[in-house]
Amino acid sequence: MGRLYLIQLDGRIYSCRHCRSHLAQCDELVSKSFHCRHGKAYLFNTVVNVSVGPLEDRMMTTGKHAVADIFCNSCQQVVGWKYEVAYEKSQKYKEGKFILERYALLP
Repeated sequence: MGRLYLIQLDGRIYSCRHCRSHLAQCDELVSKSFHCRHGKAYLFNTVVNVSVGPLEDRMMTTGKHAVADIFCNSCQQVVGWKYEVAYEKSQKYKEGKFILERYALLP
């Protein structure tokens, strides 16, 4: 395979707990009031060094969403998911944004 190219972020960042790859800048944090199956989760506008998995519909506490798991490019661990489609009108603000699960992060 080819050489792995990872983006290095400046400033305050969140990193992958498993391999310490940079995932997001603190400035991109939208909300800390999300939850996942492992506990707390954070909503971000943008993330780096992740791959997006296949799209699937999931029923969540706020309704049905089309989401795709996101994987760390360095260690291939699931670190969260990307909201692609929110079927509820009140949840449309999540579309195109990313959830990083707190258990997978180093602040």
